[in-house]
Amino acid sequence: MAVVTTKSTACTAGDAFPQTNTQQKIHGGRLRESLGVVEAVSGDSIGSQYRLVRIGSGDRVSRILLSCDAITTCAGDVGLYDIPAVNAGAVVDADFFASAQSLASALVNQDVTHEADAADAGAGFGLADVEKPLWQALGLAADPGKQYDVVVTLTAAAGSAGTVALKVQYVDGN
Repeated sequence: MAVVTTKSTACTAGDAFPQTNTQQKIHGGRLRESLGVVEAVSGDSIGSQYRLVRIGSGDRVSRILLSCDAITTCAGDVGLYDIPAVNAGAVVDADFFASAQSLASALVNQDVTHEADAADAGAGFGLADVEKPLWQALGLAADPGKQYDVVVTLTAAAGSAGTVALKVQYVDGN
């Protein structure tokens, strides 16, 4: 079997002569974090939305970390919605990051960044999207220059009350 050397975007750019610059979103960018916390109420029904974090279309997502108390029978998708002032807060992709993630057991910083599409079959935020800004990962032709809400949408009703928290780590910049 042959030995192969494969390079990332940043390493390829650094090896070029003359060297080419790599976008800070891929190499050398500053990691930022937004977080949100909501209280789920016993009886919150399927379709209930917990709008937790706002992120820009030009940001590159690094990690989505979900934490919660054990909320009996509860599960939810983690996805993107327009903000309420834009398009009435309509769904962009309800399970872009995670699909039917159980909230029935307590979670502490559960990484749900690529859960929806681990194999990157064309839907959701997959491994092939890790270098892309959000708008490209969504498959848009150009950056709309807007904000999106990261939302947990219940796919199974909450049988008890509890806290739901989300941390979104991202890189902004050029």
